[in-house]
Amino acid sequence: MNSLFRNLVTAGCSLLAATALTVPFAHAEKIGNCELSGEKGSVPIEPAVAGQLTVETNLPAPGWWNGDSPDTIKDGYEYCMAANMAYLAGLDKLKVVNVSFDALVAGQTKDFDLALAEISITPARAKVVDFSVPYFDSDIGVMVKKGEDFDPAKLKDMTVAVMQGTTGAAFTAKNLHPKAEKVFPDMGGMTTALMANQVDAIIHDTSIVLGAASQSNGALVVPDQYSTGESYGALYPKGSKNAKAFDKMIETMKKDGTLDKLAKKYLADAWGADPTKIPYIKP
Repeated sequence: MNSLFRNLVTAGCSLLAATALTVPFAHAEKIGNCELSGEKGSVPIEPAVAGQLTVETNLPAPGWWNGDSPDTIKDGYEYCMAANMAYLAGLDKLKVVNVSFDALVAGQTKDFDLALAEISITPARAKVVDFSVPYFDSDIGVMVKKGEDFDPAKLKDMTVAVMQGTTGAAFTAKNLHPKAEKVFPDMGGMTTALMANQVDAIIHDTSIVLGAASQSNGALVVPDQYSTGESYGALYPKGSKNAKAFDKMIETMKKDGTLDKLAKKYLADAWGADPTKIPYIKP
């Protein structure tokens, strides 16, 4: 499924949400529950707000951001990735802002340095925002209630949930043609609809539905996935003067093993499932 996990097996216009959190760094070795690597201040930037790194995301995103609101998040893959980037930039505050995913990828949010929200890099999105080098590969997974078989041949009789503005929604509309699609603004709404039998399945990033399934106490499962060849990238405001510096940070974290460690600790172990073992099916 993705290069990070292959290495572990062998080494996705609304206003900004009102909630945000500014976290002072307690000491040089940790931010929240995140271990830090590299040299503080070795890759300086010009932040949107002086003295802090402002990072946008879309919640909930278990495994990536562990908590339902900015003030409850202390760790997760992307939270700790952001913490490491702030540290490398030499900044003493990390501000997390919860925003609409649809507005984010449409370039409608502002006053931030970067966004980390499991965002697939696409040419259409790159017209209005900029992307980093890829940091994670992702395909499209199917999530259903435990005990209910998923048969791709019966999609024409199924109602599926997709998330507004995502590549999963675009993939479903273009390739799968279910009986009906219900569009939701976030993962929480899709999961609630599935549990209430309002939809038969959720079509969304494998890396995200696995996180949701792991939080369901066994009620939800991810039986299949579709190969798309997508990769996640950090999203920058169009024309960001910090793009090269952030790319350097990401490449450094890839090379020194930081991202592999975060993937193992916050994704693979938390999911309890190896995404490379989930069967691939064809549209």
